[in-house]
Amino acid sequence: MNNCSHRQIVSSRRDFLRATSAGFGWLAFAALQAAENKGYVSPLAPKPAHHRARAKRVIFMFMNGGPSHLETFDWKPELKRVGAGGNHQLLGPVLDFKPRGKSGIFISDAFPNLATCADDLCVLNGMKTNNPGHHQAVVALHTGSENFVRPSMGAWIVYGLGCESQDLPGFITIDPVRDVGGAMNYGSSFLPATYQGTRLGGGQRALANLNAPLADATQRQQIEFIQKLNRRTLAERDPSNPELEGAIESLELAYKMQTSVPGVLDIENEPAAVRDLYGLNDRTTENFGRQCLMARRLAEKGVRFIQLTSTGWDHHNRLREGVTDRAASIDKPIAGLITDLKQRGMLQDTLIVWGGEFGRGAYDDKGDSNGRGHNARGYSMWMAGGGVKGGLRHGATDELGERAVDGVIDTHDLHATILHLLGLDHELLTYRYAGRDFRLTNVSGKVAREIMT
Repeated sequence: MNNCSHRQIVSSRRDFLRATSAGFGWLAFAALQAAENKGYVSPLAPKPAHHRARAKRVIFMFMNGGPSHLETFDWKPELKRVGAGGNHQLLGPVLDFKPRGKSGIFISDAFPNLATCADDLCVLNGMKTNNPGHHQAVVALHTGSENFVRPSMGAWIVYGLGCESQDLPGFITIDPVRDVGGAMNYGSSFLPATYQGTRLGGGQRALANLNAPLADATQRQQIEFIQKLNRRTLAERDPSNPELEGAIESLELAYKMQTSVPGVLDIENEPAAVRDLYGLNDRTTENFGRQCLMARRLAEKGVRFIQLTSTGWDHHNRLREGVTDRAASIDKPIAGLITDLKQRGMLQDTLIVWGGEFGRGAYDDKGDSNGRGHNARGYSMWMAGGGVKGGLRHGATDELGERAVDGVIDTHDLHATILHLLGLDHELLTYRYAGRDFRLTNVSGKVAREIMT
């Protein structure tokens, strides 16, 4: 047993966890029931919703850095008329906008492919958050709290609904940011470890430590024996210990993942037309295209919450070049994903959420360098599928795009709305910890029912 004796494993919870970590680190992440425990109900088993769900799953596209709404989805003709700014003066939009689709939603020229999907988008132009600092705003977007370590949105959703897949985690994050928020953005905090996100990374979106060191039959015998000892330890010492429960859950799912994950991650056998749809044959779009295609495959397999990440959206200077470059890397892949989901009949119950931690200001941040500073008071995000109205522009900022003035949606409202679309009441989705009931939306949050079908 990789130099870990049976006595080491069961002598105490601390020794058991240490031995498991040292000897079986290749078996990781969240899990399902052990075969020898009849009647055991996995915490990842599907759970009933609070009300009728419009969406079954979420694909969250996080644009790290704070995309400029004034160059993407929030057309401000008044700001355009002021022209280019000088030293800390008003800066007009550096990209042109056009009405797109039958709905006439204004989308900038940065997104020519996504513009063809305009009638599927619900653009939220009245977004706001509390803090214009990257770290605080990123963590708040992911966890609902800018000051404390709290469970991530994905962890809350899997806690509330479980997972439809029998051999994959409920929450997967692909290439998450490491320097802003780090593991907090996909962690489970005080929720059982079973609900935390599984991180995919590497050149081919590989899952680390997946290869088994033993023959299958031997490994199966080993896992069954370990699980018996684990459950005995849990029952005798601390039946409600979330860390030990998470370790137990990890074994069975990780064993199944050794077979299921390579097939899901292998996108090389996708038809040429599909690969082209996502831009996999273009160096500019290949990276995010792989993320998007992976998201579709994971969604098909029943993964509940899938997060994708695009970095480099913090444009204090070189605004035109920066936005154009970043948009070019994601434009075709996102349009491809929406098109693919529609063709497969999956968009109607898959909620896509796009956005960053905040937006940008109306003033030139660096003088002649033509960039924008941070703006938390008003910015844009968008949703598609999953029960939201397509071809809708909801909310607005003021004439300069500085402050949300209509259809305002703050971070807690956003989370409450996402949960509602999934069939979860944000006020009922609670977890008892440290003497009080916690929830993703803390003590506020209003569902934006007007954007729903």
